[in-house]
Amino acid sequence: MSNLASELVQDCSVISGCSALKLVLKPKDKDLGGFDVRRTLPTRECRSVGPWVFFDHMGPAHFEKDQGIDVRPHPHIGLATVTYLFEGEMLHRDSLDTEARVLPGDINLMVAGRGIVHSERQRKEIKAGPQDIHGLQLWLALPTELEQTEPGFFHYDKAEIPEVKHDGVHIRVMMGSAYGVTSPVKTLSETLYIEARLQAGHSLVLPDADEKAMYVVKGELALRDTILDEHSMAIFEDESGIMVTARRDTILAVIGGAPVGKRYMEWNFVSSDKSLIEQAKADWQAGRFPRVPGDEQEFIPLPG
Repeated sequence: MSNLASELVQDCSVISGCSALKLVLKPKDKDLGGFDVRRTLPTRECRSVGPWVFFDHMGPAHFEKDQGIDVRPHPHIGLATVTYLFEGEMLHRDSLDTEARVLPGDINLMVAGRGIVHSERQRKEIKAGPQDIHGLQLWLALPTELEQTEPGFFHYDKAEIPEVKHDGVHIRVMMGSAYGVTSPVKTLSETLYIEARLQAGHSLVLPDADEKAMYVVKGELALRDTILDEHSMAIFEDESGIMVTARRDTILAVIGGAPVGKRYMEWNFVSSDKSLIEQAKADWQAGRFPRVPGDEQEFIPLPG
């Protein structure tokens, strides 16, 4: 998805008087052409959590017949995208000649490196009738030594993602290690991403990470005396033993890891070096990025 942020990624500001909780963020709606997403990262208050620099929550959205998602080809550098659906289906195509369906529970990881172009659409068969879509899309900033790596695409089926029960809570470890299991999804730096589903009244101690945030996809949580309602993101200090309790049946996502250093973001480009972003902008305007096989007729112009 496109990102209109154009600011330096920096550390989160701290709320004084709180031990573990630094900040609570609420997303802003962004129009992606036909449907809105909730964008929580980046914001002025918090530009990154570990290596994560972008967090979009799309849906739940309903489309009537002949409607759906049609994100035209657009470029990326210096990042990796992580796409995950709770419901629905999307079609990923990229300039590596990848064509992959995104289905609920699967993880699609696209490493942009020195440059990649991709589109996100839906198949004609899906648009033939009413349909729903619900999911998350996240961006990871690549470590400095890998910002110019060769691009790549990695698909992981739902069955490959490890699942555990911890204190009665169903957990999927999407990336990294937590609760005694390790995800097979490729990581390029120290990275954490889990999903947990809590029934009302159940509690969960969150896994440790150098930097950590929790997003309430659905439901409501209590963190000591703080209530975190639906679509809230809590940013935490580096503290062990943080426990949350579900006030209603809840789905949450936890992201985190070790920071990779300062990053600049402009449109779909992320880099530690502003000159690489300027070069990418010029290359996109001049048509020097590769095309997406099977989706060559359209593209998203450089903003402005």
